[in-house]
Amino acid sequence: MSHHTGLVESVRGQGYRMTPQREMILDAIHQESHVTADDIYQRVCAKTPAINLATVYRTLELLKELGIVTAIDTGEGCVHYELAGEQPHHHLVCEECGHTLELDCDVLTPLEQELRRRYGFLVNLNHLALFGTCPECQKPKRKVKGKH
Repeated sequence: MSHHTGLVESVRGQGYRMTPQREMILDAIHQESHVTADDIYQRVCAKTPAINLATVYRTLELLKELGIVTAIDTGEGCVHYELAGEQPHHHLVCEECGHTLELDCDVLTPLEQELRRRYGFLVNLNHLALFGTCPECQKPKRKVKGKH
């Protein structure tokens, strides 16, 4: 069974119909991760103009509730969607250039354990974006000769 077929069956298995619109939206996310609702809408609309942006948003909300899709705000003013993987991962987002790096969840395990030990707080680290400055943007900027 393909991964896509498994996702379709997951929706059905949770008691929801797999409409053609839902399947096209799921397919658009399956083809490329970290896509916006507008990206998804453009891709689906190219196949069938009989869809609207509201349907895309409603479907994304349903897929999030079912645990099939995760959403993350990477600070660009819009939410990005991707398929929920077996292993959660996080993102390091450069505030200077916007470059995004994936961060393995095991890096945050000590933080998760410390929050639970110190505060009794069970933190949800399913999908997280941390903002800062990438190595390239940390490099000193060269001054152009003759300019002050």
